[in-house]
Amino acid sequence: MKKYYLGLDIGGTFVKGACVTQLGEILAESKCPTGCEDGGAAMCDNIVALCKELQSKVKGELAGVGAGCPGMIDSSKGVVRFAGNLNLKNFPLGEELQKRLGVPVKITNDANAAALGEARFGAGKNYKNSILVTLGTGVGGGIIIDGKLFEGGCSAGTEIGHMVIERHGDICTCGRRGCFERYASASALTRRTKYAMEEDAGSSMWTKYTSKNCTGKTAFEFMDSDRTAKEVVDWYIKYLACGLINLANIFRPEVIMLGGGVAAQGERLTKPVQDILDREIFGGNEYAQVTVVTASLGNTAGSVGAAALCFSDK
Repeated sequence: MKKYYLGLDIGGTFVKGACVTQLGEILAESKCPTGCEDGGAAMCDNIVALCKELQSKVKGELAGVGAGCPGMIDSSKGVVRFAGNLNLKNFPLGEELQKRLGVPVKITNDANAAALGEARFGAGKNYKNSILVTLGTGVGGGIIIDGKLFEGGCSAGTEIGHMVIERHGDICTCGRRGCFERYASASALTRRTKYAMEEDAGSSMWTKYTSKNCTGKTAFEFMDSDRTAKEVVDWYIKYLACGLINLANIFRPEVIMLGGGVAAQGERLTKPVQDILDREIFGGNEYAQVTVVTASLGNTAGSVGAAALCFSDK
């Protein structure tokens, strides 16, 4: 009987699930409300119902379940140590799901799962060493070394968004100042756009947006025709490149993949970032080259990567 794996991408609002083969083929997909406002047990009820729904759509043997979950995850014990958005602390998610589903369950941080998905089946599949950086509300990411997911001590590492790139800079939600995500997230780009629009009443960005409804796309949309928009984009790219060069100097991956909403800008983002990285990376970028690309799996990276946690050769 053909084996398949079930990957779960747990978010604050929805849990996305997919039945995945070891070749990365998605056999079925669905989602359900997370239900975390009613506690961990209620969330597990929803997840189990989702798993049963997906199992009913696929012929074969379910060989394992993997889950990517936001927050600090103890992957060795299957415990969510802290997930503020899910209101969970020291919750034995792996044990609960394994007990109810009757198959092995493995969990990791959601950004780690997405990085594994991209490394196995997406933009990083031709490389042994890769880093995924997600540019969303915050900055997250995951690191693959020699084809394996690197999680750090107690699975609590790779918090890419919380390295400081501007000493004494803006205060971050983590309590430190100048964190990468305060300058390179989609939220940071939106804040900077809003500030720039309010400082320049003559900006053409006002013809379509106000400072209240501008987004991370706004400055990119007007950068070719508006000086203020171009200044915002240049500001953003400068800080994004700074963080990526730090990562490149420490880990020297073959590829850095950019995911999240801002990454939809494609080469308008990656090309200038690559130019800065090529100039400033330690030792130059001719030997041990680091290439910056956009991630390719989109919203499926997390669930596919979560399923890959169960693969024997992950």
